[in-house]
Amino acid sequence: MQYSYAIMKACFIEVMAKVLLMEELKDIIGGLEQRINAYKSKLQDLQRKKDKLEDEINTIKKYLELAETLYRVELDKAKISPEDLSNSPFPDNKEKSSKHSITVIAETTEEARDLLFGKSKYAGLSVPQAAFLLLKDKGKPMHAKEIFQKLIEGGIRIRGKTPVTSVSISLNRDKRFKKVAPNTFDITGEKFLESAN
Repeated sequence: MQYSYAIMKACFIEVMAKVLLMEELKDIIGGLEQRINAYKSKLQDLQRKKDKLEDEINTIKKYLELAETLYRVELDKAKISPEDLSNSPFPDNKEKSSKHSITVIAETTEEARDLLFGKSKYAGLSVPQAAFLLLKDKGKPMHAKEIFQKLIEGGIRIRGKTPVTSVSISLNRDKRFKKVAPNTFDITGEKFLESAN
């Protein structure tokens, strides 16, 4: 009987050791799973930041390229020779010729500036602020999809899976806008026109 008691005690100790070992392994596995999830979360967060930075870098590269092109064009225009002035549509009058050339240069320069700065027209503004300026300039109601496209062209960054819905929600929440048709917005009244300036 004493022999069977010793065997039972040894078996019990062995079972308890296995149970403790299993508990310890579960704790280790649980801790490792938590670490893995934390690392995955951090990696996803860093990937989103990297993607955002890459988008911003690409945008700045485009603006830089456009500005450099504009700079070269303007530099080339500044190198007008006297022969260019003599080939003007007003050969009899040098003063008219000079004024005409300067006017053409000024018009082209203005077009180039519009091209350059049109890409950043709304940069730094919130969606409602930019949409207000857009609708004010347009003078008529616009669909949220068209507003979204114009804001993107103007330099606004709208993220999310449904950016058009984001624009629509932003305008629905702002008292300066009224919904005139499904997803179609206009500015509400003159008091807001004055307050936005």
